[in-house]
Amino acid sequence: HVQLVESGGGSVQTGESLTLSCKTPWNILRDNCMGWFRQAPGKRRESVGSIDSDGTISYANSVKGRFTISKNNADDETILTLQMNSLKLGDTAMYYCAAETEAWRCTVVPDHFTYWGQGTQVTVS
Repeated sequence: HVQLVESGGGSVQTGESLTLSCKTPWNILRDNCMGWFRQAPGKRRESVGSIDSDGTISYANSVKGRFTISKNNADDETILTLQMNSLKLGDTAMYYCAAETEAWRCTVVPDHFTYWGQGTQVTVS
């Protein structure tokens, strides 16, 4: 059972910044695809961005230039970080960390990801 644990959510004002973290003790994810998704009330879950097994990072157009994804492979855990700057009202959502071990499934489609965290709420007002 792969465990992903998000943290760092909260309530901020527009224009402010927030950093989300996703930790997993599973080294199986060290060199595999990990990504961030978000889901606002009444809307479908959407990709925020991801980092694939080669380290290539991609972002949704709506967050390009404002959000930064990074990944740290420590000895006993992998940490995926989402740095969010210049937050907007439209960024309000539940944010989820996801991971996938099959490279071809590293896409913007939520259903392609096998492993998910419990989510952390981000509210911008």
